Amino acid sequence: MTQGISRRARWVAAGALAACAAAVTPASAATPAVACTSGSATLATKLKKDITAALANRKGTIAVGLYDRTTATTCSLRAGTAYDSASVVKVTVLSTLLWDAQKTGRALTSREKSLATAMITKSDNTATSTLWKQLGLTKVKGFLTAAGMTRTKPGANGYWGLTQITVTDEQKLMKLLTAHNTVLTDDSRWYVRKLMGDVVSSQRWGTPYGAGSGVLVHVKNGWLQRSTHGWRVHSVGTFKSSGHDYMITVLTHGNSTMNYGITTIQGVAKAIHKDLAAS
Repeated sequence: MTQGISRRARWVAAGALAACAAAVTPASAATPAVACTSGSATLATKLKKDITAALANRKGTIAVGLYDRTTATTCSLRAGTAYDSASVVKVTVLSTLLWDAQKTGRALTSREKSLATAMITKSDNTATSTLWKQLGLTKVKGFLTAAGMTRTKPGANGYWGLTQITVTDEQKLMKLLTAHNTVLTDDSRWYVRKLMGDVVSSQRWGTPYGAGSGVLVHVKNGWLQRSTHGWRVHSVGTFKSSGHDYMITVLTHGNSTMNYGITTIQGVAKAIHKDLAAS
C-alpha cells in the first residue's frame, strides 16, 4: 500500500483507492539505452538485448537496476532519475529503525516488531506512519548518509510516500541487505530480508516474476496514483540461487493503471531471471 496524502492536493494513495484527477499517460520519451557490464561479455550482451526488448513499446518512464555479485554483472537504465517512492521506502524505514537501535545495542521492542512486520509484509501505511514519526527526519537522513544513499530525499511533512528515490540508491540498499557491511549488522540484515521474504502472496508481484523455484526471493513493492504521471509502480528485490546472488530494482511512472506498471516490471524481471539462470 501507499501513503495517504492531503485531500486539498487531490493526491490519492493506493491504500485508499479513491477517485482523483484523470491519470496522465504520457507517450514514452526517447528511451536511453540499457547499459550492461559483466565478467561475461556474452551475458552482458544478452541482458542488454533482452531487457531492451522487454521494454519495447512500453509507455511511461522506466528505470532499471540489476547487480549480480557472482558474475560481476551490472545493468542500468535511468539509474539517476528520481521517483516518488510509494511503499518501497518502507525498506528504508525498517533499515533506519534497526540502524538506530544498533547504536545503543538494543533489540527492537515487541511493539516495534509488530509495526515492522505489518509495514513490510502487508505494506501497512498506519504502521509506517507511526515508525516514520518515531524516527523523525534526522534519523532517516542519518541512515541515508551512512548508507551512501545520497540521492534519496525524505518526504516532508510526514509524507513518507513522496520520498524521492533512484535506482542507484535502491540498489545500494539492496547490496547492504545482502552482504556483510559496517552499516547494518548481520542480524539486522537478516531481519529485513526475513520480512521481505514473508510478504503476503497478493503483493509478491514485480521483480520476483520468472524466478526459478530454487531461487530465494525477498521483495517489496510500491504503488501510488497521483494526478501527474499517473501511477507510480515500483518493485525491489533480492534473489539468491545456487549460481547467482543478485538484486533488481525497477521504478516506473506514467502508467495508465497499476496493472500496466506491474506488467512492465514483470517483463523486465522475467528476462533477467531467464538470462541469469542460463548463464
